[in-house]
Amino acid sequence: MSRNMPRHREAIGAHQLAELRRLLPVLLEHNAFYRERLADAGVSGGTGGTGAIESLDDFTARVALTTKAELAADQDAHPPYGTNLSFPIDQYTRLHQTSSTTGRPLRWLDTTASWSWLLEGWIEVLRAAGLGPGDRLFAAFSFGPFIGFWMGFEAAARLGCLAIAGGGMTSITRLRVILANEVTALCCTPTYAIRLGEVAREERLDLSRSRVRTIIVGGEPGGSLPAVRGRIESTWPGARVFDHHGMTEIGPATYECPKRPGVLHLLERSLFCEFIDPATGAAVADGADQIAELVVTTLGRDGSPLLRYRTGDLVRPGPLEPCACGRHERTLLGGIIGRADDMIFIRGVNLYPSAVEQLIRELPGVAEYRVEISEHRGMHELKVMIEPSADAADHAGLEHQVAAAFRGAYNLRVPIEIVPVQTLPRFELKARRWIRCGAEQPA
Repeated sequence: MSRNMPRHREAIGAHQLAELRRLLPVLLEHNAFYRERLADAGVSGGTGGTGAIESLDDFTARVALTTKAELAADQDAHPPYGTNLSFPIDQYTRLHQTSSTTGRPLRWLDTTASWSWLLEGWIEVLRAAGLGPGDRLFAAFSFGPFIGFWMGFEAAARLGCLAIAGGGMTSITRLRVILANEVTALCCTPTYAIRLGEVAREERLDLSRSRVRTIIVGGEPGGSLPAVRGRIESTWPGARVFDHHGMTEIGPATYECPKRPGVLHLLERSLFCEFIDPATGAAVADGADQIAELVVTTLGRDGSPLLRYRTGDLVRPGPLEPCACGRHERTLLGGIIGRADDMIFIRGVNLYPSAVEQLIRELPGVAEYRVEISEHRGMHELKVMIEPSADAADHAGLEHQVAAAFRGAYNLRVPIEIVPVQTLPRFELKARRWIRCGAEQPA
């Protein structure tokens, strides 16, 4: 660790503690969801007295974790928005909700001030990706209640970019708008960046004529996977993929290191972050070389804050050392590995969707895939459906290749089914490729 590292880390910690001490009195006075929790923990506002939070370690020792199930139960008990609101309802100006791949969505409100705070985080994402005034950003999504690219779109305009909305368009129309307007930055999910390339090939649009040089992806794991990045960057000649991630509940959380592809920096000026063992809840140290769950406290979203929120995001914390890019914010190696509730145990092997995605995307000739999960005698079973690309002639060979990849990587014999071209669904936002047979919702 360099001599400068303690000084920088101390400054980050001091800022986080000051923001936390500013926030807690607001919650104690106005926020019904957290008032009782903080009182039970013996926490008081301010910086003095027996109930004051003396340090970040003191905060984590005294304040309980918050879970999504608790937030959902609160909204059920106090519809429609629950009690995690710090101000009168007429002060809220934005409504978004979780994408809800499983269960009912959470509704989330923001005041004008909280929304501005979120945009500042997204501006940091854009700046890290090299964007600035003069860039033209195209947001390729439907502009529904999903929060992520709303923030990206508005943050781009605030940064001085020309922000172009891509809602209500077909994929081919979006591609033509991108080319006609000489767009320099594309904002979408990893899956949809690949889909746009597929449509361009079908329509004989030459993406080498595109001015796109930056593709900012999020909304699902994948942007930090080498095979997915390679697929996107080969589809969009001259463009670099920049990953990031966030959640409706916490806003933007990470941005990709400009110098180290596949490494995410945490937005520690906005968030206080912890790593815990997802099974035991015990703290996990930076650089511990183990998978941990990310826990987040939002420091400036006063209108609808979260204290020690279990995100369910599984990550590998990097060593606590200065980065090659000059930043001192903590890192996640390999991006978001998966969700705590997405891991499947197959005949003694832990499988994450991101690992399967990496394995399949490394293979040529695969246009799309789907994983079906069933249960037999109390054990999970896997079946993988593969849709070949239009130019893949040897379908039997492709089936053998995918099966061999699973045997080689995991020593698993997985049934592979080749389905006709253009059979499997395509996705604009979060891809839903893992399907539990007999269930209404994807895994």
